[in-house]
Amino acid sequence: MNIKPNMSTRKHSNKTGTKRASRQQSGRNPAPPVGDWLYGRHAVLAALNNPGRRCRRLLMTAEVSRSLGDAIRPGPAPETVDRNRLNDLMPGAVHQGIALLADPLPAPDLEQATTPHPDRNNTVLVLDQVSDPHNVGATLRSADAFAARAIVTTDRNAPAATGALAKAASGALERVPVVRVANLAQALDSLGELGYWRIGLAADGDRELAGCRDFGNVALILGAEGKGLRRLTTTKCDLLARIDMPGPMTSLNVSNAAAVALYELSRRP
Repeated sequence: MNIKPNMSTRKHSNKTGTKRASRQQSGRNPAPPVGDWLYGRHAVLAALNNPGRRCRRLLMTAEVSRSLGDAIRPGPAPETVDRNRLNDLMPGAVHQGIALLADPLPAPDLEQATTPHPDRNNTVLVLDQVSDPHNVGATLRSADAFAARAIVTTDRNAPAATGALAKAASGALERVPVVRVANLAQALDSLGELGYWRIGLAADGDRELAGCRDFGNVALILGAEGKGLRRLTTTKCDLLARIDMPGPMTSLNVSNAAAVALYELSRRP
């Protein structure tokens, strides 16, 4: 049953400059490399197999090269390096012996990424200034598992889609569009106009999320770690819902809450 909510409105040169240009052209001051380092087997292989991702350099240890075999055929020719080289490039990262220098994915358009498919329930996740890359990556992984249409997040106070986030997403970053918006309130207005119920997830929500299974298209809105939804964000919600938790714990990590909520909504008729 696809219930539609109420729509909401909505030149001078000098010798110094010449010498500087000459040094740059001679390669003494090379430009910084383009792109970001992705790491971890699932993240790298998914990026290599994504036709929308421009991949520039692929580094791996000899052991990883032997174990992956033909799985690394797409993309740039692999370069075999010592594990310490990867440690130096990505200090503290659990790189699993493989890294890929790749350009950022093209920025998706909100309407294009979220316009509902006909004859099916559509779910979009909206993250209200969730700033931890591991939480966003884990949320992406759950969104991929439960076939969410997209994740919408803010330009500011949200992590870039780089190494740590891609590793936590375990390949989902290449399959689930991540839409970054300058104004989350306006984005929620647009989702309402597209026919989404805008449901904010809150511990003190008015109704259980299980009671929203027949709402059709849902934009599920989750707040930042420790802060929850901002006041302006709640005013853009059609309703606030809670996850029923019979145990003594009254709240969940945002990525865990997203996984439970997506499972609950996946049980819709």
